[in-house]
Amino acid sequence: MSVELNHTIVHALDNRLSAEFLAHVLGLEVGTAWGPFVPVDTANGVTLEFASVPAESIVPQHYAFLVSDGEFDAAFARIREREITYYADPFLKQPGEINHHHGGRGLYFRDPAGHGMEIITRPYGFEG
Repeated sequence: MSVELNHTIVHALDNRLSAEFLAHVLGLEVGTAWGPFVPVDTANGVTLEFASVPAESIVPQHYAFLVSDGEFDAAFARIREREITYYADPFLKQPGEINHHHGGRGLYFRDPAGHGMEIITRPYGFEG
């Protein structure tokens, strides 16, 4: 069996709020909560398990999602519709812009717990 990432825990102030936020932006479904977790499944089988923790326990992480051009357009429309601040860069120095790295498009935004979220249409190192 090859090694695959199956799930990861995402700390949140409110697990349901953060799961619903990301699922809405990406056009995904929020799964059924079990125990302290609210899951969001991605197409490649990785589940983000959102767990509520105290604010002082949250260390901002970075989560990048590879999406198709159509999925990018739809997510970008939902980001603008909700007036979510987005950036072309991970240092949040270029607000209201997207990037065109690797021949695609990308942008960064923060989730309700402060995690850095990124959507890209081409993987890093893509040259075609």
